[in-house]
Amino acid sequence: MGKKAEGKFKVLFVAGFGPIVQDIPKTHKFYVDALGLSFQKEAGDYLHTEKLDGVKTFALWPLSQVAQSCFESESWPSNLPIPQAWLEFDVDDIEQAGIELKKRGYTLLTCERKEPWGQIVTRLLSPEGILVAVTVTPGMRKK
Repeated sequence: MGKKAEGKFKVLFVAGFGPIVQDIPKTHKFYVDALGLSFQKEAGDYLHTEKLDGVKTFALWPLSQVAQSCFESESWPSNLPIPQAWLEFDVDDIEQAGIELKKRGYTLLTCERKEPWGQIVTRLLSPEGILVAVTVTPGMRKK
């Protein structure tokens, strides 16, 4: 677990991970047919499962939906590298996380955006081009 210092935020757990999908049929064939994973299907070819040990959610997230979530457009901006995967870290203080990331020079793609399923996300690109988010995911929190 992450350590919390004064004025900092603490990572609580990995909320989710998965590839960002451009070739939907080919990707679905690999993960469903070749690896035998089973998913729940949501709108727009978003497949996810909460039944794999080691991660709260593993999902195949289409690039058009990623762009919609970050930029409210189905197209990824040409001036940014196209992310190959997404990774979310649930944190104890989403506001402090955004402040600290901006202070360290990172460009936030979203800031404390509330998703329709109740999750609050701040997204940015990592140096490797992974779409990283710090999040508050109420349904995943221990009660």
